[in-house]
Amino acid sequence: MTPLRITVNGREHVLPAPPETTLLALLREHLGLTGAKLGCDVGDCGACTVLVDGLAVNACLMLAAQADGRSVLTIEGLATPDALHPIQQAFERHAALQCGFCGPGVILSAKALLDANPAPTAAEIREALAGNLCRCTGYAKMITAVHAAAQALHGATDERSPRATPVPRLPLPGGGTGGPR
Repeated sequence: MTPLRITVNGREHVLPAPPETTLLALLREHLGLTGAKLGCDVGDCGACTVLVDGLAVNACLMLAAQADGRSVLTIEGLATPDALHPIQQAFERHAALQCGFCGPGVILSAKALLDANPAPTAAEIREALAGNLCRCTGYAKMITAVHAAAQALHGATDERSPRATPVPRLPLPGGGTGGPR
């Protein structure tokens, strides 16, 4: 078992890990970082999203060995001991999360987007968050929160209201969409 050298949340670690160990298992079981969640274990839900070299990845699908020599950011490394990150502040201010299970993955996906695009449109935000499923809140407040975070971080604004473009909803049996009446 060759030791892995991985930087997590700014701290370098040298850890032995069997070849079949996923990045998610390494983070949760070896480092005690439980913000990334095991949801579907097939890369569909996004609950395990972390940033590897600044890119959002599903940690349940990435082998720990693939992170050797790379930098990983988890939700635990986003804030400082004194303050939440502006994206976390925006999500709190806009009540964009309820149960919090999807929250770490959604917030890190938003960070990857805002690092690459400081002034995203609502459509670009929806695309960036498309790999993150939420069963509680829905996505309208998340889109609003990402716009607010862009403003806080970069002074960026989208001329259109983020509420001007509704998030598409699938029709439910018997009609309706499960959206507001």
